[in-house]
Amino acid sequence: MAWGGDEDRRPEDEGEEELDEADYKTQKDAVLFAIDVSESMLEQPSTTHSKKADKDSPIAAALKCAYQFMQQRIIAQPKDMMGILLFGTEKSKFRDETGGRSGTGYPHCYLFTDLDVPAAEDVKTLKSLVEEGEDPDEVLVPAKEPASMANMLFCANQIFTTNAANFGSRRLFIITDNDNPHGNDKTAKSSAAVRAKDLYDLGVVIELFPISQGGKKFDVSKFYDDIIYRDPAAEAGSPDELKTSKAGDGLTLLNSLISNINSKQTPKRAYFSNLHFELAPNLTISIKGYMPLHRQQPARTCYVWLGGEQPQLAQSETIKVDSETRTVDKSEVKKAYKFGGEYIHFKPEEAASLKNLGSKGLRLIGFKPRSMLPSWASVKKSIFIFPSEEHYVGSTRVFSALWQKLLASDRVGIAWFIARENANPIMVAMIPSRTPDEEMSETPYLPAGLWLYPLPFADDLRDVELSAPPRSADELTDKMREIVQNLQLPRAMYNPLKYPNPSLQWHYKVLQAMALDEDVPEALDDATIPKYKQIDKRVGGYLSEWKEALAEKARSLMKSRAMKREAEDDDEEDGGRPAAKRAKPVAKAAGGPMSNAQLKTAFEKDTLKKMTVAQLKDVLTSKGVSAVGKKAELIEKVEQWIEENV
Repeated sequence: MAWGGDEDRRPEDEGEEELDEADYKTQKDAVLFAIDVSESMLEQPSTTHSKKADKDSPIAAALKCAYQFMQQRIIAQPKDMMGILLFGTEKSKFRDETGGRSGTGYPHCYLFTDLDVPAAEDVKTLKSLVEEGEDPDEVLVPAKEPASMANMLFCANQIFTTNAANFGSRRLFIITDNDNPHGNDKTAKSSAAVRAKDLYDLGVVIELFPISQGGKKFDVSKFYDDIIYRDPAAEAGSPDELKTSKAGDGLTLLNSLISNINSKQTPKRAYFSNLHFELAPNLTISIKGYMPLHRQQPARTCYVWLGGEQPQLAQSETIKVDSETRTVDKSEVKKAYKFGGEYIHFKPEEAASLKNLGSKGLRLIGFKPRSMLPSWASVKKSIFIFPSEEHYVGSTRVFSALWQKLLASDRVGIAWFIARENANPIMVAMIPSRTPDEEMSETPYLPAGLWLYPLPFADDLRDVELSAPPRSADELTDKMREIVQNLQLPRAMYNPLKYPNPSLQWHYKVLQAMALDEDVPEALDDATIPKYKQIDKRVGGYLSEWKEALAEKARSLMKSRAMKREAEDDDEEDGGRPAAKRAKPVAKAAGGPMSNAQLKTAFEKDTLKKMTVAQLKDVLTSKGVSAVGKKAELIEKVEQWIEENV
């Protein structure tokens, strides 16, 4: 079985799998930012002389956060939609009159950016408001009376219904510092709760990102407990307390807000959805699979034809022709396999039956101790699976029980896995991962769950004879241990999220600059470049000591080899039996062996030049010195050895 290539992509000749509507919904994500515009959100932080002090007002931090989020989406998920809705503003705007409805129906709600795939003009408009502070339309002027949350939620409902009706992931991000927008008005609270329920019935998830200022605690129980519905399955392993963005502890309000929003990353495109997981006869649950570990590379989305007056998207089509350049119809093409010099033809249904080794699914076979899983058994990247309640109610409970049992017993499951129809079946090991909060977690940047670890079949294994690698001296190993211990990453853990790919970042920086009519940056911050000053400060002294110990060890080893060779030469001169273990014959000069005394005499009389290249190489080899180079270099090496050792 060959494992070459990227098997995440479906081959062209593979049969089309019948997908349901949910499979298409998981491809895209729609996010609408609802940002509160009030006097407190516009209040500038107090000025201090500290370099780490907060310099942004809450409204500026929220808009900058949305700007960064938009930039990330353009690069990472170019098909996703994003919009910005400002509520509590003096002006009202829903859509232009040409779009069908103005803002009169939603007072104090201003749709700054409509929910759509971000365009370059949207980025420019938001950038001018965020970085340059240009607000010609005075959209950041707060209203004199508080905005109705019911109107804002109903406005969001209309936006999602109109622009993202068939999206599987639709989310509303509310950013505010007001924990009780309606005070004691029970009617307004009840109306807002009804509108929130309508959004959830529509499939929209509401996420709250509260902002705390001046040490005041954001009390969710006053209003937002009736607005925010928390999914118990999604919140598994997460703290019950809602994260509040605030400045302090060396963290600005902007960084705190970005961190909280990044923790609510969009669900990745499902590798498979609602797959049947058979744990035992008559015991089946449903799961979803994701590919969190995937190689990133710049992707060209389309071809452009520049031959006309205006650039146009090129429409590609494939035409099959025979040797006479005659167009061949699809019905004329037959599939065949070559065997014994002959072509064996198959009908389409016969070729499909050859590939069919069972229906798609995951079937648990047994369990093995985790210690029996070797590191070399990985043949491709693993798949992360998570329970789904859509087909089988109670899947989360059964899945959690299996996960906890595997962790407690330190075991892995062995399963038979077919990801989709017509896919190749593989054997996988089901490895449990710990929650990110645990100290023993191997991957604190990834969620807890089960990983499908593909295993090789018998014909994938090869017999490779491995020779024992050379071992360093014990004292060198001890000194290197000190160096390694002082160069450990935080928690001795490598987090790939902290080290972006510099080539990808540079590629998208150039694209962004060209799309926004900006200057192309001269350089890019590369987090993969070693921090040489810190390395020298931590282990500079240890490295110098290690290099001296290595040089001393090398000198003593060369000297011991030379003395051993000299003893063998003396034994041969005395007529004794030569040493039992000899690698190469002793260098000959003038028809006989050459001892150290003879070498010294030849050096003093300057007769080394009369020796041949072969003789010089034999002398250097017998003394444990590299014998590579021209004759002049070999003579210089021999003279240097004589000066140091004779």
